[in-house]
Amino acid sequence: MALFITFEGIEGSGKTTQIRLLAERLGKAGKAVVATREPGGCPIADMVRQILLSPGSAALVPRAELLLYAAARAQHVDEVIIPALKEGKIVLCDRFIDATLAYQGHGRRLDASLIDRLNQLATGGLSPDLTLLLDMPAEKGLRRARQRNEDQNLGNEDRFEQESLAFHSRVRQGYLFLAEGQDRFRRIDAEGSAEEVARRIAAVVDPFLEQHSS
Repeated sequence: MALFITFEGIEGSGKTTQIRLLAERLGKAGKAVVATREPGGCPIADMVRQILLSPGSAALVPRAELLLYAAARAQHVDEVIIPALKEGKIVLCDRFIDATLAYQGHGRRLDASLIDRLNQLATGGLSPDLTLLLDMPAEKGLRRARQRNEDQNLGNEDRFEQESLAFHSRVRQGYLFLAEGQDRFRRIDAEGSAEEVARRIAAVVDPFLEQHSS
């Protein structure tokens, strides 16, 4: 059962944790699952990730940032996502095309039509079957992300976590705008414990998988 499910949301919304929990649960149920992320997911894209997220890349201009995301995505799609789907696996991806529209489009205020064209080029037209938007207020997400860095001794915030609250508020509004216009989106309340959020996700994903298994 080849399905492509993406997780989107602002910093600190819990995507990485929820992908791990869902992958573990589906694996125990006998599903073949690949969990991956963007930017990154394969060696070449991971090298691009280091450039994009490093605080040392503060001078990176928005257009260059956009092109780097597209390059990393093209490699990731061809090397990881498409092969897994061809093998009939469920692919769970931490961020995909909608992240670029939210962050570079709404956050950086780059032209949405340009981003759409680059996304089309990078993905070859591949689109998620289901997109879960883990939504919470921007200030709460940033606070959670920064607390995580402290708790895990991760050192400096990445380049996006250093952005202003106004930037992250635009990103969140961008995500909500995207979710309103596309049927594949499901908004998930990301506040509460990881277990509570996982139950909300299961209430969406389980019927979706059941529908596509018949």
